[in-house]
Amino acid sequence: MSYRFPFSAILLVSMLSACQDKQSNSVSVNSDTIPVRIIPIQEEVLQEKVEASGQFTTEDETFLAFKIGGVIQQVMVREGDYVKEGQLLATLNPVEIQAQVDQAETALEKAKRDFKRAENLYLDSVATLEQFQNSKTALSIATQQLQIATFNRQYAAIRAGSKGVVLKKMAQEGQVVGPGTPIFQVNGLGKSPWVLKVFVSESDWSRIKKGDPATIISNASGDMNIKGTVQSSSAGVDPVTGTLWVNIKPLGSLPDKIAAGIFGKAVITPAAAAKGWRIPYNALLEGDGSTGFVFTTRDMKTAEKVAVELGSIENGFVTITGGLEHDNHVIIAGNAYLNNHTPIRIKP
Repeated sequence: MSYRFPFSAILLVSMLSACQDKQSNSVSVNSDTIPVRIIPIQEEVLQEKVEASGQFTTEDETFLAFKIGGVIQQVMVREGDYVKEGQLLATLNPVEIQAQVDQAETALEKAKRDFKRAENLYLDSVATLEQFQNSKTALSIATQQLQIATFNRQYAAIRAGSKGVVLKKMAQEGQVVGPGTPIFQVNGLGKSPWVLKVFVSESDWSRIKKGDPATIISNASGDMNIKGTVQSSSAGVDPVTGTLWVNIKPLGSLPDKIAAGIFGKAVITPAAAAKGWRIPYNALLEGDGSTGFVFTTRDMKTAEKVAVELGSIENGFVTITGGLEHDNHVIIAGNAYLNNHTPIRIKP
């Protein structure tokens, strides 16, 4: 017995098979793309505040050192000691220094004898003019060498330039130090008013100007907000820390119990407006301090991982101060599953 299938049944089976293949291909395509949501972004003018932290200090804070090298013989003060102007703080072992002075004095006496002898011989036409001039030059050199040795002996001791307090002692008795090696860090208390020295980024430093208003927050003031103003800023990068700093002068009274090095925070409102972008917080990935990453799309088909500079975070939004100059859309949902150049599918 033979069975015949009507043509319509065969056509139906073929169509079902084709639909299944198409659905299979669709699933395959969709499995290679990540559904995401995006929002448009546009650069805008921001009244961005600058938050920074630092330490209280005075503008006459300085480091004291010996002019010449040697072995430290005595250290007369300790950290925290108050000192008066001209007070002796430390001395070097004088043996080597005095020997240099004695040697220079002996050399000067010999130069004087040689000059007198050459002068007499020149007047008697025995010595030549050149010999007389050479002896005169040698006398001048010997005189200057004695002046140098005497000057160095005078500065083989460290004295306080003004009244203040010793913040840090960096060397001990018996230690060998070189010329200019810092021995003390001294703060001229009572002479210069307190300032809060905070460190800022390059972009913030360029916007902050003298006279910009600021608010100082410190535990020493009982978490009270003290109004202040930008008094000065660094003219270049600090050679030690590699950072830029700003000095903020308090306009209100500080607590009586204040000391150099106490930690403080400041919120500065620059008069110069900044430009940037505001994006939802959930668009930010891998934030670390002042930098982070977001995903954008430029062709609506692939994701681009972009490094950005971060500003403030407020009310669920993040201020981006740099990095999005070439982008018009940022991905706000589905970004946790993305890598750089991952294919994406835009959800309505």
